[in-house]
Amino acid sequence: MVTHVPAEAFGDERGALLSFVEAQRGAIRRSLIGLTAQQAASRSSASELSLGGLLKHAAETELNWLRMAQQRPSETSRNQETWADSFRLAGDETVEGMLEFWEDIAVQVEKFIRSVPSLDDTFPLPEAPWFPEEGRVSMRWLLLHLVEEHARHAGHADIIRESLDGSTALELVAKAGGYAGQS
Repeated sequence: MVTHVPAEAFGDERGALLSFVEAQRGAIRRSLIGLTAQQAASRSSASELSLGGLLKHAAETELNWLRMAQQRPSETSRNQETWADSFRLAGDETVEGMLEFWEDIAVQVEKFIRSVPSLDDTFPLPEAPWFPEEGRVSMRWLLLHLVEEHARHAGHADIIRESLDGSTALELVAKAGGYAGQS
């Protein structure tokens, strides 16, 4: 799981942006290391957020943005009645299954971004009160938005995890790298 984003190869803007997206994915994934299903589903504050729910939300959000860029319908579209379901594992959903789901999305995002002719290519935003009328964004904007979205939720995940068992982000980085317990 990436923690340091290396400098891009000269002229590889796509690679650099994809690396920053992956670094933020890693931060969310690491927040779940060593937790039971019950811990991953638990809420550590008055907020409705849980680590399992943040994982699902990040994965679904990334898929939704990918499908918008591809101008295809998303398999995980939500409406007002199902919006809260995007923030919790439901039915037979598991952390492991959601991690696999997200990994598949990450592969799709990279393949798509590497296939577009230019990061300047745009796609339309859907009609929504929070988007400008007839708004369009570039592929570059999409990647920057994914960094922003995932980083915001990685911060949430850090706080929730530390509230659950005291584990800090740096301790989880060490644990993920096999350095836990070493001085």
